[in-house]
Amino acid sequence: MDRTAQRRQAQRVTLIGAALDTLLGIAKVAVGMMVGSAALIADGIHSFSDLVTDGFVLAATHFGQQAPDSDHPYGHGRIETLATLWLGGILIFVAGGIAWASVARLVAGTPIGAPGLLAIALAVVALFGKEWCFRYTLTAARRLKSRLLEANAWHSRSDALSTLVVLIGLIGAQFGAGWLDAVAAILVAVLVGKIGGELLWEAGQELVDTALSDDIQQHMRKVALHVPGVRGVHDVRTRTIGGQVLLDLHLVVAPRISVSEGHEIGNEVSRRLRNAFPDLADVTFHIDPEDDEGQGDPSRFPGLPLRDTVERELISAWAGQPEWENHLHLNLHYLDQRIDITLYLPGIPAECSAERSIATLQRRAAHLPWLGQISLWQAPQKPTCYPDSD
Repeated sequence: MDRTAQRRQAQRVTLIGAALDTLLGIAKVAVGMMVGSAALIADGIHSFSDLVTDGFVLAATHFGQQAPDSDHPYGHGRIETLATLWLGGILIFVAGGIAWASVARLVAGTPIGAPGLLAIALAVVALFGKEWCFRYTLTAARRLKSRLLEANAWHSRSDALSTLVVLIGLIGAQFGAGWLDAVAAILVAVLVGKIGGELLWEAGQELVDTALSDDIQQHMRKVALHVPGVRGVHDVRTRTIGGQVLLDLHLVVAPRISVSEGHEIGNEVSRRLRNAFPDLADVTFHIDPEDDEGQGDPSRFPGLPLRDTVERELISAWAGQPEWENHLHLNLHYLDQRIDITLYLPGIPAECSAERSIATLQRRAAHLPWLGQISLWQAPQKPTCYPDSD
């Protein structure tokens, strides 16, 4: 499912919840004023306050699902993460308010009059309505893998629990036991606060780039190691942004293959990882010719000279040497903190041997501290034609 479809589904779910909050809010305030129930009026105002949250969710979903741009190359998923933090904070704030008001009512012994069956019936309808909204939103959130929608779903559940508190209080007041309202409210406040704390913790973990579990990372290693040409995998790093996973890893390949072959091996690793992990949004791979795990960032240490410097120093060391003067191509292999040299020649004179030429080249360049092994490759003296196998 693409980002546009995800955004539309998330917005549709949120709009349905907003419409339900509007209807319930109007009904609760109206009936509460008719029967003189302060609890029902407060619950109605709580439903109206949910419209602000729904509007925030709509805005965050719209902007959070936008494609990456020059200012946000990793996308806008952090907007959803920040919104989840905000919603988690709201849940904790709501929990604190419920608990504080309930404790105050217990201490003060505030009497509650009989509200009547109409108020109780409305509270029952509101309870089932908010519970349905919770389950509907949570199902969509898990299908779309949206932390923000999931947070809003739990916000609906907190509203349902708040309505349950009101219902218990209304029933208790109807039978003369108004203190049940305060006790139930305190218990619900603890549950709502716990949900808010969990959302804050999960969103905070994402903001500080917490890695995926060890089991998932080991599975990623196994997928990469099964690609032909991969000799090792290390420095696997993962993080999440808006429910999507970003992965960095180093792939060890044969040291003397071409750059293009190593790159294509990395591309195949990326393809297989994306197939195995649908939530994987971005894969960055680094090709290593040898296993340097645990050696730290090589850019922090003194490096070896690059081609232009190498060629300049070889010209000085091998000036007049036939193998150097007549070479067709020069290959450099940076291995074991040395540079291995491969010269491609049109041919080696009959009176010379490859071993003798290599020994001479090695002796004349012995002062170069970076010099590793020297190899000579000789092109065929005459073109060789092979018959068509067909």
